[in-house]
Amino acid sequence: MFDPRTRILIADDMKMMRRMVGNSLKTLGYSDFVEAEDGAAAWDMLTNARPPVGLIISDWNMPNSTGLDFLKRVRSDTRFKQLPFILVTAESEKQQVAEAMAAGVSNYLLKPFDAESLKVKIQATWDKIHQSAAA
Repeated sequence: MFDPRTRILIADDMKMMRRMVGNSLKTLGYSDFVEAEDGAAAWDMLTNARPPVGLIISDWNMPNSTGLDFLKRVRSDTRFKQLPFILVTAESEKQQVAEAMAAGVSNYLLKPFDAESLKVKIQATWDKIHQSAAA
């Protein structure tokens, strides 16, 4: 599992959702997270974060730069190409999930969710990254 000191970037245009994700992360033992209201602000936070971000949890539907746009930008930058990225969405359409997978998302989480669901996705993301590294 990710170290509890991992810096986590939460991107969501709704403050209430950012707070909900943050509270869920606190329940899971994480304490270092930063928040952004859209993908553009998230990009700025990511590139300037000290210590660096170790996991991104981003909403799909945001103004200015969607979660998918943010994901594509992250994956196109060699500094962040392997950074774990969980996309949160209310959408469960196969086409959107396939598009996110093609763009390199590490995992996705459907709304609504609770701390346990988030924990399962974070663990699956950790496992996926470490299986890839071992291969």
